[in-house]
Amino acid sequence: MLYFLFVVLGLALLILGGDWLLKSAVALSLRLAIPKIVIGMTVVSFATSAPELIVSIKSALDGLPDLALGNVVGSNIANLGLVLAVTVLLGSIDVRKSFYTTDWPVMMLASLLFVGFIYFDGVLQQYEGIIMVALLFVFLVYLLRFQKPAVVDELPDDDKPLPLYKIVLLLGVGGVALWGGSELLIKGAVGLASSFGVSDRVIGITIVSVGTSIPELAASIIAVLKKEKAISLGNLIGSNIFNLLAVLGITSIITPIRVLDQGLLTNDIFWMLGVSFMILPLVFIPKGLRLGWRDGIVLLLTYIFFVYVTVS
Repeated sequence: MLYFLFVVLGLALLILGGDWLLKSAVALSLRLAIPKIVIGMTVVSFATSAPELIVSIKSALDGLPDLALGNVVGSNIANLGLVLAVTVLLGSIDVRKSFYTTDWPVMMLASLLFVGFIYFDGVLQQYEGIIMVALLFVFLVYLLRFQKPAVVDELPDDDKPLPLYKIVLLLGVGGVALWGGSELLIKGAVGLASSFGVSDRVIGITIVSVGTSIPELAASIIAVLKKEKAISLGNLIGSNIFNLLAVLGITSIITPIRVLDQGLLTNDIFWMLGVSFMILPLVFIPKGLRLGWRDGIVLLLTYIFFVYVTVS
């Protein structure tokens, strides 16, 4: 019971910390007169991936690599199989042309690159992490120079600059909340894993990954209820690209990540590739560049089946 409480408190702190960090980062960028488009693609992406990044780095440094890898792989599956599914069940989404010209191909490239790096030797090395971060940098530069219309301005309350003391306070409190949340979440997750006889990988790919995807899920539901498509398919795909290239890239630069549970190589990464690929036909069938409730049901059933197969 105590471990479960740690997990819940840890997730709550990660969500709050991520939100505070996001608000302070956006406000600071506005004070520095950085263009909104740059903020949206760099600051916001990084801030919303902060929970995954903190949890993965902390797990890897604590000698829990399966938790670090399971968190990211599971988050990528949850973003499309759960978050996107719930979003399109509540209201259909019109997909932008940039989906098949940029977003989806880059996500598949990042996914295949990660699988290629880790599948044969079971280790994500430092030089591989450098390659992943370099690819992310190239992608961001490409977006800024050639794909500006593809970037949606969806910053929360971004037209109201905050006073400097509030920015510093939110930045500090957000950082502490992320650190404390990651400590509690990892302690609780490892405790739950050992008490139920489940591996770190399974806990990472289910509980921890869904927890770090909660900000995206909450934002998606709020956006649909407000009749705003603030969270689009492109944004969730962007989150997946960032999770792979930034979170795992930065984590492996700090310390190489070695796979301990072979289930990650024989099961999880193929689910991630499968769900990522599945989005392409769903977008075009039965109606071009649109996702509706039928697609949501397919994605949700796929995610439920994935969790069943992984846990059983």
